[in-house]
Amino acid sequence: MKQTNFGQISSKLSLPDLLDMQKESFVDFLQLDVAPTKRELKGLQAAFEDVFPIEAPDGSMKLEFVKYELGAPRYSTPQQAALRDGTYSAPMKAVMRLSVKKRDGKLKEASEQDVTLCDLPLMTDAGCFVFNGAERVVVSQLHRSPGIIFEEDEEKKQSTLGKKLYVARIIPYRGAWIEFSFDIMNALWVRIDRKKKVLATTFLRACGLETNAQIIQAFYDVEDVEVKPAEIDNVVGRYAADDIVDPATGEVLWNLDDKAAMPMDDKIFKEMVERKIKKVKIISGNPRQDDPGILATLENRKDQIRTSKEAQADIYKKMRGQDFVVKEQAEAFLDNLIFDNIRRYDLSYVGRYKINKKFASLFDIVENLKFKKFTKPTDKRRTLSAEDIIVTVKYLLALNAGEDAQKMYGEEIIFKTDDIDHLGNRRVRGIGELLENQIRVGLSQMAKTARDRMNKELASHTPRALVNAQPVQAIIKKFFGTSQLSQFMDQINPLSELTHKRRLSALGPGGLNRKRAGFEVRDVHHTHYGRVCPIETPEGPNIGLITSLACYSKVNKYGLIETPYRKVNSGKVTDNFEYLTADQEDDLMVAQSNTPLTDSGKINTDMVSCRVRSDYPIVSPSEVDYMDVSPLQVISVSAALIPFLEHDDANRALMGCNMQRQGVPLLLTEAPLVGTGIEHEVARDSGATISAAKPGRVVFAAADKIAVEPLEGGAPEIYDLIKYKRSNQDTCINQRPLVKAGDIVKKGTVLADGPAMKDGFLALGKNLLVGFMSWEGYNYEDAILVSHKLVKEDVFTSVHLHEFSIDARNTKLGAEEITRDIPNIGAEALAHLDADGIVIPSTVVEPGDILVGKVTPKGEQQLTPEERLLKVIFGKKADDVVDASLRVPPGTSGKVIGTRVFVRKEKLTKAEEKARIKALEDEKTTNLETLKEQRKLALTNIKDSNVKDAKKEEERINALYKKLEKRVLEDFEREMEFSKQGDELAVTVNKSVKVFIASKRKLMVGDKLSGRHGNKGVVAKILPEEDMPFLPDGTPLDIVLSPLGIPSRMNVGQLFETMLGWAAKNLGYNAATPVFDGPTEETVREEIKKAKKALIEKGVPEKHLPDDYCRITLYDGRTGQPFEEKVTIGYMYIMKLIHLVEDKVHARSTGPYSLITRQPLGGKAQFGGQRFGEMEVWAIEGYGATYTLQEFLTVKSDDFTGRTKMYESIVRGEAPQQPGVPESFKVLVKELQALGLSVELLKDNQGQAVEEMTVASIAKEIVSEETENL
Repeated sequence: MKQTNFGQISSKLSLPDLLDMQKESFVDFLQLDVAPTKRELKGLQAAFEDVFPIEAPDGSMKLEFVKYELGAPRYSTPQQAALRDGTYSAPMKAVMRLSVKKRDGKLKEASEQDVTLCDLPLMTDAGCFVFNGAERVVVSQLHRSPGIIFEEDEEKKQSTLGKKLYVARIIPYRGAWIEFSFDIMNALWVRIDRKKKVLATTFLRACGLETNAQIIQAFYDVEDVEVKPAEIDNVVGRYAADDIVDPATGEVLWNLDDKAAMPMDDKIFKEMVERKIKKVKIISGNPRQDDPGILATLENRKDQIRTSKEAQADIYKKMRGQDFVVKEQAEAFLDNLIFDNIRRYDLSYVGRYKINKKFASLFDIVENLKFKKFTKPTDKRRTLSAEDIIVTVKYLLALNAGEDAQKMYGEEIIFKTDDIDHLGNRRVRGIGELLENQIRVGLSQMAKTARDRMNKELASHTPRALVNAQPVQAIIKKFFGTSQLSQFMDQINPLSELTHKRRLSALGPGGLNRKRAGFEVRDVHHTHYGRVCPIETPEGPNIGLITSLACYSKVNKYGLIETPYRKVNSGKVTDNFEYLTADQEDDLMVAQSNTPLTDSGKINTDMVSCRVRSDYPIVSPSEVDYMDVSPLQVISVSAALIPFLEHDDANRALMGCNMQRQGVPLLLTEAPLVGTGIEHEVARDSGATISAAKPGRVVFAAADKIAVEPLEGGAPEIYDLIKYKRSNQDTCINQRPLVKAGDIVKKGTVLADGPAMKDGFLALGKNLLVGFMSWEGYNYEDAILVSHKLVKEDVFTSVHLHEFSIDARNTKLGAEEITRDIPNIGAEALAHLDADGIVIPSTVVEPGDILVGKVTPKGEQQLTPEERLLKVIFGKKADDVVDASLRVPPGTSGKVIGTRVFVRKEKLTKAEEKARIKALEDEKTTNLETLKEQRKLALTNIKDSNVKDAKKEEERINALYKKLEKRVLEDFEREMEFSKQGDELAVTVNKSVKVFIASKRKLMVGDKLSGRHGNKGVVAKILPEEDMPFLPDGTPLDIVLSPLGIPSRMNVGQLFETMLGWAAKNLGYNAATPVFDGPTEETVREEIKKAKKALIEKGVPEKHLPDDYCRITLYDGRTGQPFEEKVTIGYMYIMKLIHLVEDKVHARSTGPYSLITRQPLGGKAQFGGQRFGEMEVWAIEGYGATYTLQEFLTVKSDDFTGRTKMYESIVRGEAPQQPGVPESFKVLVKELQALGLSVELLKDNQGQAVEEMTVASIAKEIVSEETENL
C-alpha cells in the first residue's frame, strides 16, 4: 500500500539511532577498539587508575595496573546463553606489575602477570544483557549533577539586618558535602560532611587565608585613602582593610585581629596624622549595610582562632568528635578529606566543568589578589581547591548582599540562585558509568585485601597471590541481579523493548526515594523541552520520577542531555545543527519548527513566536538565535506514534503511550491505516528486526536463515532468524523473512520482520470498522461490543509461550527422581509421557495433565508384620515415594513445543551420555542431508532455467552451501563440547527439566482492548456478526464504542483517526500524520470527500455513504430497522493488551490453607480464595443473610473442624452440623490471655453453642467474682 504523508514541515535532520544512548555508553566503558596505551580516563580505565597503584604500608611493595583485556565469551551468541540459562559474558583480565623493593629502597624484583578478575556481562546488539538466562536492561539514572548549588533558605528567613539568607552546597560525585549558610545574625557558617558547624572564617583560615586582613581583602573592594585632616569624614566611621602600622617604629596602632569589625574613630585618625601615616586601606562603601556577611562573622564571639594551624586543629576536633589532637593528622585532615585525595573526594569532570563554567570571572578576581598567589583550577583537577572555596563564599556573599549583577574585568557576572530541577543541574548516568562505579567499589575492596596480604610473609609474592578477585565478581553479580536499575526487560512488543532502553529513572542508589520525592521534582520543567518527554511517565507513585528521552535528544560526555537546533543568522535559518545543553539554551531565543520560511531559508513573517526559558515572547526575525529541528523533538518515541496527538488531552496521551507498550503481538499483523511516519524507524531500531549489514544480493532465504552475498564480493553473510522464542512476558518472538532469493538489498534494508511488525513497519494492532453508539448498555462506561467475526477470522488471536520447569534434588531422605513410574496414577494419565517421564513434544495438554513425572522419597513408616510380608511378596517399592510431578496449572492449555533436559556432569549415566551424543549426531546427519538435497535442487533449477552465467551461479551456490555445512559442523562441535562439560546446575540439583507450551489465545469476553489515545475498555459481549449494527450497504461493524467516552476525556484525536482511516481505507493508501504536523480538520474533510467521490465513480450509491463528518445512519442487525440518530463510523487502530482475562480468571472450591490462621491462602498463584473483608460483611449484614454470613466466617474460612464435618455431612447426605469456633477467634483469645486477661469461652448446657459474651454478662461475671472475693 502506498503511503501518503500529510506533514508540512520537512525535517532536515533524520532520527538518530534510538539505542545509541545504551550502546555508546557501554562502548565508551570498555574502549576495546582503542590501544591500551591510548585509552581515555573513563569507564574501566578510570576505575583501574583510581584504585591502582596499591602500595604496602611500609613502601616495600607496589602493585601497578598495566592494562586490561577481555577474553572470548563462553557462549558464542546471546541466544546460546539464554538457551542454557547462562550469562552472556567474557572473562575480564588485568595485567598487573608487582615491584618489590629492598630495604635501601632499590628495586629487588618486578614481575608481571595477568589476573582474571570477573566475568563481565556483555551488551547484545539490541542494547540489553543476558544474565542467568533472562534478558535484562540497565536503566539510565537521572541524578543531581555534582557542582555547587545556591539556594534560598527553605523557610525564607531574613537576618536581623534584613538580608535574605542563602545556602551554598558543594556537592561532589563522591565524598563529603560542604554547606555554607548564614545564621540569623548574618554570620556565615560551614558544615562539612553534615557534621558540626564551623565558622566560615575558621574554615577560610584553614584554607590559607590566615589573617583577618587577608579575609577582608579577599571579599571586599578596598581603596587607599590619604590621611590628612581634610579626609577625616572619609576615614572616621569606616572599616580598615589592613593593620595600621607606624612606619617609623613598626608599632601596630590598629590590629585587625581584634578590631576587624570595629569602625575607626577620631582617636586613631589623630594618631595616624601625628605619626605621619600617609595612606590607609579602607573597605569601599558601607559594608555594614551593603555586605555585612564577613564582618558579622568576624565579630562573632566564637571567632577566637587566629592561625591556620589552630583552624585545622579546631575543624579536626569537631569532625572527629575528640579533644585529643595529633598535630600531623590535624594538618593532613582537610587535605585528605577534600583537597588532595581523589579516592576520598571526587568532583568528577562534570563537577569541575560546572564549577569552572559558573565562576569563570570570579576566578580571575581571585587570581589578582596581591597578598597570596592563587590560580584558577585546571579542567583536569577533580578535587576541591582553596580557590573554589573563596569564589563560592564570594558568590554567596553577593547573593546575601542582594546584588543581581556585578561588572568585573569588563564582564558581567549575574548572581542568582539555582533551580535544582533544571536539566543543567541534573545529569544522566548511563550503563557505562553505573558499571564503572560498581567495579571501582569491587577493586577498592580487592585493594584492601591485597594490602593486608602484602603485610603477611608469603612464600612468594606475585600479582595472582596478592589479588583476590572474589569482591569484583560478587559486586558485578549483585549489580546485574538485584540493583534497582537492572530490570527484567519489558519484552511484550518491540516498542516496549525500545522504550525500556530509553528510560530515565530518578530512583535507584544515589537517587531519589519515591516516598520523599516532592511535586517539584516530578513536574514538567521548561528545560525538558526537546530533552525529556513531558508525556510518557507511569501513572502510579513513580509519576514524574521515571521518564523517557525525547526522540532527537542525546547525552554528551558530561552526562548532560542535549537537543539539536538549527542556527539562525540575521533571520536566515541555516542547515547547521547544534546540540545544546539546558544551561547553554537558557538565554537564547528559539523559534518553533513550524515558523514559515522562504525557499532560501529566510523567516517569512514580521514577528516570530519564540521560547526563552519558560516565556513565549513574540520577536522580530533578527532577534531569533535558533530554530527547532522538528515537531517530534519535544516528545518520546511512544508519544510520537500517536496520530493527532495535538488533539488529545495530556492525561489520555500518557495512557496512550503506556498502553501501546502493552499491546500483544498478534498472529496476523497489520500496519496502521493512520500512522505518524516513524513506524519504520521504530521497528528498525528496536532490535527485533534483522537488517542487512552490507549492500548485497539475497542468495538464500528460508524460514530460519537468510544469506546475503555482498555486492563487492566475498563469502555470503548468513543471518539466523529467531523462531518461536518465549519473551520475558510469555509473548511469542518469531521472525519471518521479507526477502526472497535474487533480491538486491541496500545496507539497512529490513530482511526479516519481528513480532508485531508488518513489512518492516511497527504493527501493534488491527484496523477495525468502528461505530460510536450505545448498544443495549453492553458498551456502557468503558465496555466494548465486538463482532464474532474478530474471533472467527483470528483477528485478535495471539500466541503465548509458557515455560514450566522442575528440578530433581538431593533430599535428606534420598534423591528425587524424574520417572514415568509414578504411584497411584493410571495408564491414561501417563500415555503422553516418554520413557523418561517427560511429556512428548506436540502433545496437546489441559490443566492438571502431567508434564514431567517426579517422585520424592518419603520417611520410613512402621509396618505391621502382615504389611511387611505383603511388601516382600509383591515388592511394592511405590509406597516409599510420593508423587511430586509437574502438572499444567489451572488456566493454561496448549501444545507442547519443546522440552529441555539439564543434567549435572557427575550425575550423567553412560547410557544418557551415549543417548545425548547419538541425538546430536542424528541431528547433524539430518541437517547435512537436508542441505545436500537443497543444493541438488538449486543446481537442477539453474540447469533447467538456462540462466546466463550458469557456471558463476553454480559456484555461488556451492560456496553458500559449503558455508552452511561448515556452520552445521561448528554447531555440532559446540553442542558436543557443552554435552561433555555437563550443565551448570545449583549444588543440590541433579537434573532439571523445562517444558515449553504454546497456547493460542482468541479474543474473549473480559480481554482489554485499547486505541492509541488512551481509549481503553474491556470486551463485554461478543455478538454474532449478523446481529451487529450494519451500514446501508450491509457491512456489519467490527466494534462498537461508547460515544460518551470522548467529550469528558478530551481525546478527540481518535475521531480524527477514525475519519481519516475511513478515507485512507477507501482511497487505498496508508496515511502518515506526523505529531503536531498532521492534517487539519478541513484536510480530513477533503479526504473524506475524495473517498466518497471515488466510491460514487465505482458505482456505490450516494445514500450508502456517510456525510463529510463520516456520520451515517446504521441499521440494527437484529431487526433491520434504522437507528434514529446518525453514527460516526470509520477505521480505528485497536490493540489487544497483555491484560488477558484467561490469566486473571480464577476459581477455587477447596485448596491450600495457611498453617497459622487456618484460613485459605490469597491470590491466583497460590490457588487461593477470595478475601471477604469488613465491608463485605457489612453488605451481607445489610441484607440480614445471617446463615450465609455465618458460613462465610466459619466453615468457608478458618473453622477447620467444621469444614471436615461439613464435608462428611454432604457426602453422607445429612443436614449440615452447627459451625464451630473460627480459628482466628481462638488466636484472639490466646492474644488476650497473653496480655494477662482471663478470657474463657463459656458453653451452654449441651456444650454446643458458644454463649454470647455481651457487656452485661461480662459485667455480671466481674461483680459476682468481686462479691465472692469479699
